[in-house]
Amino acid sequence: MKTMKALIKSKPEKGLWMQEVPAPEPGHNDVIINVTKSAICGTDLHIYEWDEWAQKTIKTPMIIGHEYVGYVAAVGSEVTNVKEGDRVTGEGHIACGHCRNCRRGRQHICEKTVGIGVHVDGAFAEYVKVPSNNVMKINPQIPDEVVAIMDPLGNATHTALSFPLIAEDVLVTGAGLIGSMCVAIAKFAGARYVVATELNPYRAELARKMGATKVVDPREEGLSGVVRDLGMIGFDIGLECSGSAKAFNDMLAQMYNSGKISLLGILPSSTVVDWNTIVFKGLILKGIYGREMFETWYHMEQMLMSGLDVTPMISHRLPVDEFQRGFDLMEEGNCGKIILNWQ
Repeated sequence: MKTMKALIKSKPEKGLWMQEVPAPEPGHNDVIINVTKSAICGTDLHIYEWDEWAQKTIKTPMIIGHEYVGYVAAVGSEVTNVKEGDRVTGEGHIACGHCRNCRRGRQHICEKTVGIGVHVDGAFAEYVKVPSNNVMKINPQIPDEVVAIMDPLGNATHTALSFPLIAEDVLVTGAGLIGSMCVAIAKFAGARYVVATELNPYRAELARKMGATKVVDPREEGLSGVVRDLGMIGFDIGLECSGSAKAFNDMLAQMYNSGKISLLGILPSSTVVDWNTIVFKGLILKGIYGREMFETWYHMEQMLMSGLDVTPMISHRLPVDEFQRGFDLMEEGNCGKIILNWQ
């Protein structure tokens, strides 16, 4: 039996462990991908830290990870969309294909979604098994390390492009890894002003690099002053990426009437909002989950081909054997995207 190296959540406690495990074999409609680079996601950090969400969601032992690029190593007998040797990545949500949402083209909110690296073995391994429908062959002009972070870029793309952005004033609350990508997309898509809020100085600087008009530390400066200084009435579009109740309420207060908000950040269950503001301003709120399958992938690829540059988001490139350093950096928050090299 062929074996491989893999990063395993082998015990229900903080940490990850590198182990030798059996390599996957393809079913009729599966593709085996030889992973060359993978990236650490916030979800991976939750699993590493073994927080409340991870304890409820993850069944150990589990190979985690879902951001990657690699080459097709083997295909099942019914696979026709890719062949051995193709460079690929994969959509991390496996849809059932039969529920109402799948049948009406909304696979990203399939009622029976299965997550690669969350519910089934993932891509922090030398090989990962992916259903052929989830495999994405990306234009060769896009560098490997950018392809490896297209999964989170897809979250940012779905968040930012849910509403028209041309000439609009945009507020991004939480300029972390996905929030800073939202900044870049909003600027690329033609927004007038893009203001971001962020507490972490390292990630605030990332947002500046990605093109933010202004980055605000809300502990030191209020958004009302920013609105006044930029000559706005209020923000037209809100991209909530922080998961902070205070940040969300600050956003609501500064939205212009009929403004639109994409909600990516997961707010605490105890969050209280001023519903009167939402009602009387006529605000529109949209919950964001993953990527719209597969329109978001098309948008991402074409933006990257047309000049969108997300390489400043990549702060560290490490051999996979140094994965512990990568997770330490993620815990500290003083990093952008971290690439793990499996070659």
